[in-house]
Amino acid sequence: MVGAGMVIAAAALWGTTGTAQTFMPALTSPYWVGTLRMAIATLFFAVFIGWRRRGGDRTTLAVPRAAWRWVLLAGLCIAGYNLSFFAGVKATGIAIGTAVAVGSGPAWAGMLQALVSRRPPAPVWWVGTLLAIGGGCLMVMPGSSAGLRVDAVGLGLCLASGLCYAIYTLVSQRLVSHSPPATVTLWVFTTASAAAIPTALLISGPFSTTPAGWAIVAYLGLIATGVSYLLFSHALRRISGATGVTLALAEPVTAFGLALVVVHERPAPAAFAGLAMVLAGLAIVVWTEARRAR
Repeated sequence: MVGAGMVIAAAALWGTTGTAQTFMPALTSPYWVGTLRMAIATLFFAVFIGWRRRGGDRTTLAVPRAAWRWVLLAGLCIAGYNLSFFAGVKATGIAIGTAVAVGSGPAWAGMLQALVSRRPPAPVWWVGTLLAIGGGCLMVMPGSSAGLRVDAVGLGLCLASGLCYAIYTLVSQRLVSHSPPATVTLWVFTTASAAAIPTALLISGPFSTTPAGWAIVAYLGLIATGVSYLLFSHALRRISGATGVTLALAEPVTAFGLALVVVHERPAPAAFAGLAMVLAGLAIVVWTEARRAR
């Protein structure tokens, strides 16, 4: 239950990113926002480890030599997740893009866990996951189909985003079983930043924003990415990777609440039904994980 709580807390922080980005200056590149939040989070992880070591903690900066290929894979997947998500949402629109990217992650994770580890999730897990996915789609989809943009390439990018996130989660679970979570996250995000910075430069040119924009980027990097992924990586020592991806569907619940309170949006009635479905699905997954841990 502790691991599940840590993932839900991390997802709650992720859910603040959309609201935070609504306050970004209009001309700020979303590719650079995604890239800089990873770079700032990398600095956060380094400072966190240094602070722990000064306090007497023996957290090492080293990972086993055989693990570096997995660190590289996880880092490239995090970079791919950020860049393909922003590109996919730009092509398909926020509603469809978010639904496909966020909703496909748990399905990818469940299938990959079954194929790679030969430990398929329990049938009840799939019931909870599909219920949460369906609810998440209802929460982000508009009340009618008018004006929806369906772009095949964009949909492919959003599916790729969900796949990258699922691979990152499963690989990170493998890494944190042998190395400190903070160390793993530091090197994974260092790799991701190194891959994403030249890509963002190529796509969007040099980064430019206002002081207010920098403050929002700092929040996204330190809190919505740094603290959240630190929680998430620690949680992966306690729960399965597939469950971690499903519990991350708590993210749209936070985004939904902030949209009501901060942005003063008026969601369609279907969105409230979706909220209930997500909460019910997450409760089923948490119950399944608790039974597995006994």
